Amino acid sequence: MFQLEEKIWFWALLVIPVIIVLFLMLQFWKRHTQNKFANQAILKRLSPNKSLFKPILKILVLCLAFASLAIALVNPKVGSKLETIKREGVDIVFAIDVSKSMLAEDIAPNRLEKSKQLVTQIINNLASDRVGIIAYAGKAFPQLPITTDYASAKMFLQNMNTDMLSSQGTAINEAIELAKTYYDDDQQTNRVLVIISDGEDHSEAAANVAEEASNEGIRIFTIGVGDAKGGPIPIKRNGVVLNYKKDKQGETVITRLNEQTLVDIAEEANGAYINGRVTSEVVDEIRDILNKMDKTEFEAKQFAEFKDQFQWFLGLAILFLFIDIFLLERKTAWLKKLNLFNENL
Repeated sequence: MFQLEEKIWFWALLVIPVIIVLFLMLQFWKRHTQNKFANQAILKRLSPNKSLFKPILKILVLCLAFASLAIALVNPKVGSKLETIKREGVDIVFAIDVSKSMLAEDIAPNRLEKSKQLVTQIINNLASDRVGIIAYAGKAFPQLPITTDYASAKMFLQNMNTDMLSSQGTAINEAIELAKTYYDDDQQTNRVLVIISDGEDHSEAAANVAEEASNEGIRIFTIGVGDAKGGPIPIKRNGVVLNYKKDKQGETVITRLNEQTLVDIAEEANGAYINGRVTSEVVDEIRDILNKMDKTEFEAKQFAEFKDQFQWFLGLAILFLFIDIFLLERKTAWLKKLNLFNENL
């Protein structure tokens, strides 16, 4: 487990592309000026020991020095001591739809990105609850088991995409079945399953499975993302829309938010349906729901002490600067032997 104390210093990394641009401009200016004075053959005879490789090596070392210095200013910390603490909270599993219909852009930026934003903001407003993550399309796949590590949860969340599962569809019933295995029977807590989807379920079993989950003490809340009017599913390459998904007749497929499916699932499991268009309203509603639930005490491990690691990167920065200072632009004996870029021809 690690922490980044001063993330704002990552902006210092922008110095590196500026250095590279200035270096290229300087090399272009030198080449242009030298060509006015004499041709390359004469210049090579006038300065036979000038290296073409050393300036590139110097700028590379200088960039590494600035990168190391920026990371030192960020001050990464590594957890050094674990301790067991007692916390009170609720076990919350997020089941996120990653089927291709979640690429529709009827809600900005698209349904899947909106879903990830919603879950991220909900996690940001949790206190001592445990969270887990499931991805599902035609099948359900465990992403993250129940944990109190919110940073890991958000990292797994950001890596989710519509290509992670080969089987397409929206099998909400399988997501519910998988969620049942997430909860710890030995540490019974209030169990919450939050399903985020456009509701285009291609299985009729979801409501029945939701009722079974309710009998096991799981409350299901559904969040609908998308628009009832619907939208096409874009096919993109490098962020550019090439076409839209077609059906067998060659017609553009329009995918729509099916709120009724999500309402039925929530009602069967003593939960509620929430429209996901306005993030702040979703977060407030989930917070109110959790605050009204009884909290159960459980044990969790967390890092109690973190040690600074900036000194390692500061040392690297000083080393790179030292190397840069003593790297002359003249050829050295070993460099002549290597004959990089055919410089001795």
